Amino acid sequence: KPLQPAFSVYKGSAQNDISSEASVTVVFDSEIFDQNADFNTGTYTFTAPVTGKYLISLYLRLGSVDTDSAYIQPNINTSNRDFYITLDPNFSADLNYLSIGSTVLADMDANDTCIARVFQSGGTNNLTDIHHNEGQSMFQGHLVC
Repeated sequence: KPLQPAFSVYKGSAQNDISSEASVTVVFDSEIFDQNADFNTGTYTFTAPVTGKYLISLYLRLGSVDTDSAYIQPNINTSNRDFYITLDPNFSADLNYLSIGSTVLADMDANDTCIARVFQSGGTNNLTDIHHNEGQSMFQGHLVC
C-alpha cells in the first residue's frame, strides 16, 4: 500500500540543556522516510490524514541525566490523549547516556496531530540533553487499521 501513512524521523542536531519543569517538544527535524508527507519537520508534528489506529514509537537517547531529578517523563502527545512513560533517575551518579523508548497504539481521527515531548521534574535546570543522529533518538509511526 504505497499511499498508507508512515513516517520515520530523527534529530539532525542535539537538543542540549532542556528546561526543568517544562514540557519540551523534541525537535525531530530529519526524515528517513515520510510517505504522503504527513510529518512536518518544521513543527515536528505528524498529522493523521485518515481516521484509524496508528502505531507510534518514540526512542530517546538522553545525556547528562541529573540524578537529582524527581523524574523524567518522555511522552507521545496526540490530539486525543497523552501517553507517558516515567523514569525515576535514582542512580548513584549523573548518567552520561540513557536510552528510553515507548510504543503505543493511538486512536487518531483525520487531522489529529501527534508530537513527542519530554518533561523533567526537579533537578538541575538546563542539564539533560537529547542526543541526535539517526538511530539514537527517533520518532516513528504508521497506520495499522
